[in-house]
Amino acid sequence: MRRLYGFLLAGACLLCPLAAAAAEAGAADAPPALLEVADSIKTSDHGTFAKLLLQMEPEASKLSPQQQWHLRYLKAWDVAYYGDYERAGPLLDEVIAQDVDATLRFRATATSINILGIGHRYEEAFTRLDKLTSQLPQITDKRARLQGLGEAAQLLVAAGQYDLAAQYADEMLKNLPPGEGPCKGLFFKAESAYRGEKPNAREQLDQAIDRCVSVGETVYANTLRAELAVADLERGEATQAIAVLTRNYADVQHDGYQTLIAQFDAALAKAHLSLGNLAEARKHALAAVQNSIKGEYTAPLGMAYQVLYRVARKQGDLAAALAYLEQYMAADKGYLDDVSAKALAYQVVKQQVLSGRLQLDTLNKQNQILQLQQALDRKAVEASRLYIVLLLMALGFITLWIYRLKRSQLRFMWLSRLDSLTGICNRKHFIEEAETALQAAAKTRQPAALVILDLDHFKSINDTFGHAVGDHTLKHIVEACRPLLSAREVFGRLGGEEFAVLLPDCTPEQALARAEQLRAAIGALSPLESGELSVSASLGVADTHSAGYDVSELLVRADHALYRAKSEGRNRVVATWMGAAATRVVAGASASV
Repeated sequence: MRRLYGFLLAGACLLCPLAAAAAEAGAADAPPALLEVADSIKTSDHGTFAKLLLQMEPEASKLSPQQQWHLRYLKAWDVAYYGDYERAGPLLDEVIAQDVDATLRFRATATSINILGIGHRYEEAFTRLDKLTSQLPQITDKRARLQGLGEAAQLLVAAGQYDLAAQYADEMLKNLPPGEGPCKGLFFKAESAYRGEKPNAREQLDQAIDRCVSVGETVYANTLRAELAVADLERGEATQAIAVLTRNYADVQHDGYQTLIAQFDAALAKAHLSLGNLAEARKHALAAVQNSIKGEYTAPLGMAYQVLYRVARKQGDLAAALAYLEQYMAADKGYLDDVSAKALAYQVVKQQVLSGRLQLDTLNKQNQILQLQQALDRKAVEASRLYIVLLLMALGFITLWIYRLKRSQLRFMWLSRLDSLTGICNRKHFIEEAETALQAAAKTRQPAALVILDLDHFKSINDTFGHAVGDHTLKHIVEACRPLLSAREVFGRLGGEEFAVLLPDCTPEQALARAEQLRAAIGALSPLESGELSVSASLGVADTHSAGYDVSELLVRADHALYRAKSEGRNRVVATWMGAAATRVVAGASASV
């Protein structure tokens, strides 16, 4: 399933009915009263929340030190809400460093975890989360506990730890503060079920949306709607996705949460493109680019540039198409295999924490041995020898366990580089290996080429035979190509039915011939024993002589050649270099140079 595009700022706060909150805000002259009202409505009525912050600013000096830190925390939270994470991080760190209010330190830490997650700094996020969860037993403030539990659930969902995330969501639902509804707990519970593909996940999502809407938490409700809309798009139900997104678009704009606005616009752009509404697709794609968080590579940004590229291509504006394709490749590269990065960070930090505890235990055991040896007199040596042996055995066991942890960590790092379905390089590792190979080739000015391979009409295979057969076909494709590639050549799955091969020390003519071998091998496959399924592939080739040794430029040019192969009839090889084009027949297939 497609992952949710971004993190939702977890503001586990006391919910008040909107009318009551507004009335209290209007009636309260004292800044402390306004402070509590603002904190209670920051996600359910963000506009009023922002106004209250401005109203309290001139009166901040009347607040106690604890209340002043509370106000500073709310300001930092608001900065993060609008996507200025670079400024929000230091503001939150100041709150975390204060020694006036431990509960406020806990809440600021929770919000900082959210920002680290959004910024893809997952190891830092999980390291802080480990400290945060260890502090939970000492936190008596139910609102702060709810926020901490929400951050844990959110980050664990992102890392693919759905069952563990559901446990934290259950804890949220069991320990609701006075006046707090179940919206946030149900949100994370539904997310865990949906991502974990539980049987009743859709019902849980609908329930969570209804409960969040009933208490005015539209940000949470619309985050789930955006995810459901993307799922509808993947099933080919673009009209239904547009209906849901359009119906709630005004509320998303009103809430002003940039990440969510970008999600809605990107999904609308993709939906309109699939229906052929090029003007609407372009409008929403540009809006998604505008609303994406500056300096961050996110899925909505990549999707938006991909839509702009396809729209420009359909309109025949090849210069604009190439420019958008380059921006799409840059955004996509920045977002490389983000889900795997989160999962790896979780495992690495988990093992680092456990390893640290074991190492501390080892030091304690060593100290016990030294102290015992120093304290022994001649009469106690024999009686204490057995205890020393037992301590040494425990020390040896801990050392062995640490060694196994290190091996396990290395295994997780290796698995994070592979595509889970086919066993070849995933996109992230392919880019890294290709960059290394190209840097080596550049030093000696050796030629190299890059081939992008895309299966023809793969969607119809999934629609006709089911996704299991589609996955089976992809595995067969990889097995057919592997014997044709040497150990020096980098083979990876870019995503979906798209693969890439980097061919070091390969001239343009050789690259064209190698690509044709791959095309022929795929065309000869019959993935089903019945023989009712045949497959073919289109291939695009780029080389370093015309594109240089930059992997992004090679990918862009190879993708452009792939598009030509698709548009010229599929099941063929097209190579683009030196700005020249000619056509010849290779092994019965059309290959363009």
